Amino acid sequence: MNFSWTPEQLKLKQEAIEFAQKELNENISERERNNDFPRADWKKCADFGIQGLTVPEAYGGRGVDPLTTLLIMEGLGYGCKDNGLPFSLNSQMWSFQPAILKFGSEAQKKKYLPPICRGDLVGAFGITEVESGSDSYAMQMTATEVEGGYVLNGRKSYITLAPVCDLCVIFASTDLELGRWGITAFIVEKGTKGFSTSPVRDKMGMRTTPMGDLIFEDCYIPAENILGPEGGGVSLFTTAMESERGYIFASQVGRLERQLEEAIEYAKSRQSFGQSIGKFQSVSNRIADMKLKLELGKLAMYKVAWLEENEMPLLMEAAMAKLYLSEIFVESSLDSIRIHGAKGYVTEFEIERDLRDGIGGLIYSGTSDIQRNIISRLLGL
Repeated sequence: MNFSWTPEQLKLKQEAIEFAQKELNENISERERNNDFPRADWKKCADFGIQGLTVPEAYGGRGVDPLTTLLIMEGLGYGCKDNGLPFSLNSQMWSFQPAILKFGSEAQKKKYLPPICRGDLVGAFGITEVESGSDSYAMQMTATEVEGGYVLNGRKSYITLAPVCDLCVIFASTDLELGRWGITAFIVEKGTKGFSTSPVRDKMGMRTTPMGDLIFEDCYIPAENILGPEGGGVSLFTTAMESERGYIFASQVGRLERQLEEAIEYAKSRQSFGQSIGKFQSVSNRIADMKLKLELGKLAMYKVAWLEENEMPLLMEAAMAKLYLSEIFVESSLDSIRIHGAKGYVTEFEIERDLRDGIGGLIYSGTSDIQRNIISRLLGL
């Protein structure tokens, strides 16, 4: 595995940093307080080419390889002070978009991927229900076959981008007695009769990433909107989750890098007891740990991309990357607060936001406990 970067790749990362710093950092504290999703910034990202990174040129994208895409998303996270917008982008790019790209018909790909790449549409990926979170396949949402299609009934809960989505990929059972083998995926467009979304839910962090419910009440979906084969929802979900788990923290890796630099700068400049606080071993060791976690986290994520590029199994590596990166983001964010002291705790300095944003990573895309279960099962336990 060779994770060295070419000058062209590093240039792309730097361009993403400069774009984010120039275009994406206005009124973040106000937007966060109001749970505002920055739709205009979403469109700016599309114009810059973010949403199209992983999509082939034939469907309006850029066709960039996974490793280079991760580097660009790192740059976006490094330059953008708001963790929510990059997370929203990663959520769509690594779950919703792969579902369409890998399982969609040619007609579906031509219809949906170009406007997704242009930023004209926002896509949500809905599987979680109130009673089926970690146990995803225990879902109770149903798809009843009727002439020409299916009627959906049920509710998907805690779905990223649900309140602002223009279309969604959702999973429902065509036969509850079949369990996971009765699950089928569907594409549902905003405005479809019987389909609605809830208001934005308040939450601890990632407040510019709207979360809510997708609601289906006798919602008729034509057969042409089935995504993949009937009963093939498990395969689609597993594939999308491998991608999401492995890569959804790409931008937070960039934020970890910037967080480390900010901690070093502060430790050098802050004086206490006649010297910079970085001279105290308790502070310097904490910063050394932040550096170690960052570098190991990068390697874990890059390995997933390398495996994908080489068409090798990546289920375990994706679970390990998600588990490790989610936990070190929380740990390093807490370290950053402790290094900055009272300044780190006070909201106006925008340091404590990382910790609030990081907590959700222990839960979404499969909790840390679920990732450990996946890893242990693959080890034969």
